[in-house]
Amino acid sequence: MSSSTGQGTGAKPASPAVTGPATQPSLPVVELAPRLPGFRGSLSWGIVRALRPRQWVKNFLVLAAPLAAGAIFDPDVLGPTAIAFVLFCLASSGVYVVNDLRDMEEDRRHPRKRFRAIPAGVVPIPLAVVMGVVLLVGSVTAAVLLTRPALAGVIGSYVVISLCYSFFLKNQPVIDLAVVASGFLLRGIAGGVAAGLPLSQWFLLVAAFGSLFMVAGKRYSELIVMGDAAATRRTLQEYSASYLRFVWSLSAGVACTAYSLWAFELGQEQDGVPWAAISIGPFVLGILRYAVDVDKGAAGAPEEIVLGDRVLLLLAALWAVTVGVGVFTR
Repeated sequence: MSSSTGQGTGAKPASPAVTGPATQPSLPVVELAPRLPGFRGSLSWGIVRALRPRQWVKNFLVLAAPLAAGAIFDPDVLGPTAIAFVLFCLASSGVYVVNDLRDMEEDRRHPRKRFRAIPAGVVPIPLAVVMGVVLLVGSVTAAVLLTRPALAGVIGSYVVISLCYSFFLKNQPVIDLAVVASGFLLRGIAGGVAAGLPLSQWFLLVAAFGSLFMVAGKRYSELIVMGDAAATRRTLQEYSASYLRFVWSLSAGVACTAYSLWAFELGQEQDGVPWAAISIGPFVLGILRYAVDVDKGAAGAPEEIVLGDRVLLLLAALWAVTVGVGVFTR
């Protein structure tokens, strides 16, 4: 009997027979990205993360035009510029929320974006929708009520262009590069418009091509880092590494040339040491240093590169000192 029961012989008991209906094939499961340890299930912290305050560093570009004009410390300039900075923080956060809502599925397949609050499921979708609407409408409305109409036009243009990008322009090769670069350019324009300062043609060229340089570098990094590029950004199917290298090389060359022409023009207005012309050195070295990170495929987020590279920060400080002396002593 022991041989029939399998007991006492050391034999492994037979698996019980499966009764009932046959097992149905399992449906594909879409896994949500794991929550970041820092969230700890906190909705309030998730809301803060969804606003991406770290990327507000980009909005300091609104100070560029007043600084280039040497008028940043004028109270009539500093006040409107500060308001423009705050309004761009609100508008850009609204755009980030909309982007995260539109790109949830793609972001969940990205090694880093899947940790964002909205794709990770920390911030509920209905709440995220309300956040996006309030931030976008509120920033434009506040610009109309608190500042010059021209600044409201700039912020409104940024919002409209960004929404068009989120819904359909992001899938258009080359156009997507120009649209993202326009966001940096509009930030630079906003500072001058808010304070009523004329914008130099050289400033606009440097801002435009410098922005394109950073955007092309970001796309290049995404193409290098991601094995399946199309899974996270469709336009990467249309770009080759050599093409994106060409774009950021061309953009860097134009930006350096335009900056040099502006610095030489400013230097002609100075007596003594040509500080503006000297600032060309750290400016070009900064571009070259940033290009090192781009070439390694490590330029996913411009603010992370700037804040994480000590040599680049040192070059930026040296450039700020030399160009600042040149602007404020002319």
